[in-house]
Amino acid sequence: MRDAFKKILTDIGEDPNREGLIDTPERAAKAMSFLTHGYTQTLEEVVNKALFESDTNEMVIVQNIELYSMCEHHMLPFIGKCHVAYIPTGKVLGLSKVARVVDMYARRLQIQENLTKQIAEAIQSVTTASGVSVIIEAKHMCMMMRGVEKQNSVMKTSVMLGDFRDSAATRMEFMSLLNLSSS
Repeated sequence: MRDAFKKILTDIGEDPNREGLIDTPERAAKAMSFLTHGYTQTLEEVVNKALFESDTNEMVIVQNIELYSMCEHHMLPFIGKCHVAYIPTGKVLGLSKVARVVDMYARRLQIQENLTKQIAEAIQSVTTASGVSVIIEAKHMCMMMRGVEKQNSVMKTSVMLGDFRDSAATRMEFMSLLNLSSS
């Protein structure tokens, strides 16, 4: 990867031997490895058996989970927040594990629509919840820095599974608890 970044510097007209760029290919390779480390993780490793018995069957929401991902079309970042809700059926997922699941999928080359679905399906498979909802709101650098250059655009995606898909009342409860129903 280091050699590829050195070639990129040359191809854009830079001198990779210039003082400020000598170590850039190595730094860029390390940064890219970090930004895409979700490829090295599995759902089982991330959850790490942090599933706990619980008799609650009320909605669990983890709101405003920061996420950083990379657009698979331009390899530019998109940055936002993720809201996850699920309705337990005997087991709850450790709180930090919800955020770790979001990070695992976000740290891959992505489109936001697929990311939203991957998170929802992962939470569903781990918890066997009667319903899962995931909403992501993000700003995409590929739309802000290039192309149409729209600085205030925000993309929102949602996936509703089970009770969230089947029941308007459940969806509305989630939305009202997020204070998103009016935005």
